Amino acid sequence: MTGRLQGRVAMITGAGSGIGRASAELFAAEGAAVAVVDLRADAAQETADKITASGGRALALAADVTSAQQVEAAVGQAVAEFGSLDLLYNNAGIDSRGSVAEATEEDWDRCFAVNVKGTFLCSKAVVPHLRDAGGGAIVNQGSVAGLVAVPNFAAYCAAKGAVASLTRSMAVDLAPQRIRVNAICPGTVFTPLMEPMLRARGGGDLEAGLAKTLVKYPIGRLGTPEEIARVALFLSSDEASFMTGSIVAADGGMTAQ
Repeated sequence: MTGRLQGRVAMITGAGSGIGRASAELFAAEGAAVAVVDLRADAAQETADKITASGGRALALAADVTSAQQVEAAVGQAVAEFGSLDLLYNNAGIDSRGSVAEATEEDWDRCFAVNVKGTFLCSKAVVPHLRDAGGGAIVNQGSVAGLVAVPNFAAYCAAKGAVASLTRSMAVDLAPQRIRVNAICPGTVFTPLMEPMLRARGGGDLEAGLAKTLVKYPIGRLGTPEEIARVALFLSSDEASFMTGSIVAADGGMTAQ
C-alpha cells in the first residue's frame, strides 16, 4: 500500500459488510484511522477487529443513520477517540422494490430516510469537524439507479437521484471550506444486499437472475466491493484534489449503452 490516507481519520457508514467493509479495510491499509459505523454493532465490531488484527486503527460504532441523535453521538465518539475527522464515506443504504403503483408508503419513506436523510444527517454532523481540520472529503453512495431507470425500483431510483443532486449542492456550498464532495454510482455489485434482488429477478433462481442482470453489462460481469472501495479511496485522497461535484459511474459500462 502507498499510504495515500496516512494520518487521516475517516468515518464510513454501512461498514459492517459489503462495500463499506471493503472500504474500511482499504482505507485503514492506506493509513487512515477508521470509524466503522453500522446499524448492527456486531457487524461493525467484526470489521473493526479485522482492521486492528492487520495492524490498523479502527473504532466500531453502532448507529442508525436516520437518527440525528445517534449520528451525532457516533461522530462525537469518533472525534473523542481519534482527535479529528477528515473523511466521510456515506455508504449506508437500502433498496426498495416496486413500481410507483406497487411501492408502499412505508417502503418509500424508509428508502428516503436511509439513503437521502442518512446522507444529509451524517454530512451535517461531520462538516464542522472537517472544517476544523482545514478541509476534507465526503463521498456519497449513489447508484446507476439514480442515473437511468431501473424497472420496478421507483423509490430507490428517486432516492439515489436525490443523492446525486444533493452531492452537487453540497459540493458548491462546501468548496469555500475546502471540503470536496463527490458521489459514486455503482452498477450491480455482488454484496449481501444484492443477492435477494438477483434471486427475485430470477424467480427464485440466483443463477437465472444473474444471467438476466449480466445482459446489461458490456464488461460481462458484476462488480466487486473491492472495486468500488478503490474508487472511494481515490475520491477521498489528494489524487482527486481537483474533483468536487462529480458523479462517478463505476458500472461496467451499463450506463454507456
